[in-house]
Amino acid sequence: MITSSTPVPAPVLSTRRRWAALAVLAAAVLLLAVDGTVLSLAVPALTASLAPTAEQVLWIGDVYSLTLAGLLVLMGNLADRFGRKRVLLVGSVAFGAASLLAAF
Repeated sequence: MITSSTPVPAPVLSTRRRWAALAVLAAAVLLLAVDGTVLSLAVPALTASLAPTAEQVLWIGDVYSLTLAGLLVLMGNLADRFGRKRVLLVGSVAFGAASLLAAF
């Protein structure tokens, strides 16, 4: 069976919806950036209380990035299955809740 593949046109979004989508994506990136900044600012207090070696201090920051990279692959796969919007919103809420829990 031979089928012709015609490109599917992308849906046209209004200007308001485009700005709203940009705001949601920027908020998700801002959440990650703020969390990374908090981790960087917490390193002096962590080194004072835990007395880690230089290698362990490097791992404190690197394991955060390594975890995010691993979750990026997993969430991309889940987004393909369940929808990008749903996974982004659920992931952002879960990440924010985990950050608040860690702060307290």
